[in-house]
Amino acid sequence: MMALLIAGLGNPGADYARNRHNAGFMAVDVIHESYNFGPWRGRFSGSLSEGVLGGRKTYLLKPMTWMNGSGDSVGAAMRYFKLPDSALVVIHDEIDLAAAKIRVKTGGGDAGHNGLRSITATLGPDYRRVRIGVGHPGEKTKVHGHVLNNFSKADEDWLVPLLSGIAEAAPLLADDNDVGFMNKVALLLNPPEKKEKTKKDGPE
Repeated sequence: MMALLIAGLGNPGADYARNRHNAGFMAVDVIHESYNFGPWRGRFSGSLSEGVLGGRKTYLLKPMTWMNGSGDSVGAAMRYFKLPDSALVVIHDEIDLAAAKIRVKTGGGDAGHNGLRSITATLGPDYRRVRIGVGHPGEKTKVHGHVLNNFSKADEDWLVPLLSGIAEAAPLLADDNDVGFMNKVALLLNPPEKKEKTKKDGPE
């Protein structure tokens, strides 16, 4: 099976680390911590780590090119490893999804996301995207400030479990099972209530 490249999008530097726009970096960091990935190394104008997800060789990449140049880093890695677009998963923040929602899609437009626009300009649109909903501020003029502001304390209540769920379900991405991935994350966040078992009278 060919390798998989999972690229999480964000901006480098401590000042941006908790920004909504850095949700992709955060998700890839939790995946890295959850499995036996190697140390981060500087490659392809980014930070790269190698490991295995669901039995599949997987590379994690955090472009350090600033969001607008994400395609330079991702494109360089894809060319070096000779991977087709189908072997790329990009994890990013999505203002057109309600906070705490997650969706996976292949192809389509970039919805004004500069990181996606850069990658699409480099590779074309036919790669998978894991969209982490961060909500919309309500007015177009407020979008820039919204995504470049930190997640709030209230956001942490859903963000931490969501990132954990993404990491736990990540092997399904490696299996190209996008529907299964979304379903598992949903179940982890909203487990069915356990029905109280009642003991029958008499012998079993």
